[in-house]
Amino acid sequence: MSENITNINWYPGHMTKAKRQMQEDIKLIDLVIEIVDARIPISSRNPDIDELGKNKSRIVLLNKADLADPSINNEWRDYFEKKGIICLEIDSRNRSGFNKIQNMVAIACKDKIERDRKRGILNRPVRAMVVGIPNVGKSTFINSYAGKACAKTGNKPGVTKGKQWIKLNKQLELLDTPGILWPKFDDPQTGLKLAYIGSINDDILVMEELADNFIKHISKSYPNAIKISYNVEDDYINSIELIEKIAIRRGCLLKAGEPDIAKASRLLLDDFRSGKLGRISLETPNEIL
Repeated sequence: MSENITNINWYPGHMTKAKRQMQEDIKLIDLVIEIVDARIPISSRNPDIDELGKNKSRIVLLNKADLADPSINNEWRDYFEKKGIICLEIDSRNRSGFNKIQNMVAIACKDKIERDRKRGILNRPVRAMVVGIPNVGKSTFINSYAGKACAKTGNKPGVTKGKQWIKLNKQLELLDTPGILWPKFDDPQTGLKLAYIGSINDDILVMEELADNFIKHISKSYPNAIKISYNVEDDYINSIELIEKIAIRRGCLLKAGEPDIAKASRLLLDDFRSGKLGRISLETPNEIL
């Protein structure tokens, strides 16, 4: 049965086990590298990570920054840095921003490196745990950074399973972890935003309702994004009529020639997820202050 669109929660059983394993593994590491989706940096952060990594050095990587609004990316970088968390924009698919990561790791872990030096321990690698919710590009980041396919990837949430250590170089080792959500979203908007970017399994969602909510969401900040992308006139009464126009424009038709609302809804969300609608951010620091 599909999830109520205003009350989305998706917490498969393997996530409970993964969280327990991460609580054990945190003792082994020096640094938490958190991957978030630059379009929704707060909604794509698991709040459990703050507690999990409270005594560890932290780096937040705004992945898929190429899909997000550049001016809002800057606002988010300032937001995290004011909280004392090093933040960097990256695009894991083309390795954008990767040349800065090693230096960021050295800055984040300077106290640990200095302690090692005083003890006569030289060149012990920083051990970092890479964390992130499903579908923010965590495995793609690790594979791109390591230069080989060492972490499983997939376009469906929840592909990474089990514990994997990856030695990148003499200075850095990464511990990959499965993507985990949290049992209940306090704000229904969080679940919706996660569904928009693909972090919730589409199979439990009503895509027509999700697309309807998505149109209402972006119409405030990016009123022309859909109109320009699909070359549709703005003589529609509501978002369902707009989806019908998109269906006709893109040939999403049923056998009788009627607009295929379900297919057009999936097309719209896929186009957003891939950046075809332009660079769109779904939340800003001002909204959460």
